[in-house]
Amino acid sequence: MQAPLLLQKLFPSITWRIPDSKNSLYLTFDDGPIPVVTPWVLETLDKYNAKATFFCIGQNVKRYPEIYREIISRGHQTGNHTHRHLNGWNVKNKNYFADVSECSNYVHSTLFRPPYGKIKPSQIRELKKNYQLVMWDVLSQDYDEKRTAGQCSASVIRESKPGSIIVFHDSIKAESRLRGSLPTVLEHFIKKGFEFTRLESSRLHTR
Repeated sequence: MQAPLLLQKLFPSITWRIPDSKNSLYLTFDDGPIPVVTPWVLETLDKYNAKATFFCIGQNVKRYPEIYREIISRGHQTGNHTHRHLNGWNVKNKNYFADVSECSNYVHSTLFRPPYGKIKPSQIRELKKNYQLVMWDVLSQDYDEKRTAGQCSASVIRESKPGSIIVFHDSIKAESRLRGSLPTVLEHFIKKGFEFTRLESSRLHTR
């Protein structure tokens, strides 16, 4: 599923894709790290010589610091995804900012992605003082139990273009669809000459 163009135009200070990328795609994984699933993702990425960015929940990093360290040691990027996976629409700003700050004790990154993609304009204005906010332009919907792995991979392949930021989830809920779709996506685009690259702060615009 692609992010609506209207949303991208309404929030230009958020990075939705990397438009100047010729043959690069940007895989991102939300909600980890967790045992079994995140290590499998790391092994799969190694198999295809692919790099990615992991938007991590602070609580999970606190529980599984060794997996977080493994993400870093394998050359991937990380980003703040709040400490408790908060929906910004339903939380007072003071509490939301405190939660993001708590996550920063465990996830040392200037990249931030709001859980569910839900964030208030007032939260954007405050957080962009210290973070580069990253959304996506292609969503695998691997969290949707009504979808199959084949549907997830097919939509990612159909909708991705050079510079796309693609979202998968290294979570228990998404595991079966993730395992069935991620290798297909990697193999398809690598055969077409694409490379999978981690997000770098220097390449993300700020406004």
